Amino acid sequence: QVQLVESGGGLVQAGGSLRLSCAASGRTFSSYAMGWFRQAPGKEREFVAAISWSGGSTYYADSVKGRFTISRDNAKNTVYLQMNSLKPEDTAVYYCNPVSPVVVTNPFGSWGQGTQVTVSS
Repeated sequence: QVQLVESGGGLVQAGGSLRLSCAASGRTFSSYAMGWFRQAPGKEREFVAAISWSGGSTYYADSVKGRFTISRDNAKNTVYLQMNSLKPEDTAVYYCNPVSPVVVTNPFGSWGQGTQVTVSS
């Protein structure tokens, strides 16, 4: 099973940028589609973005489309989330997870500890 470690979160002002990383263990990482999810206080975890195993296809929630970019480096077993033009409503704990290649909003792995992103107004 893939083990996941998220990093790169922090405190940033509205309009700023952050780049999140998700390091995965296991030789099968490159065979998985990967997704980013987030959970704000008092809310359910929600889908943010996903990327196919090859990196050739990407998918985004409407709320982040045009501001966030997901990418991956299979040689480094890492998936990234570049977040630009951040808004206070982006404040959440961000997680990565393998996702179904058919329904990319469906995660199926174990959750890591996540990384906190806080956007101040």
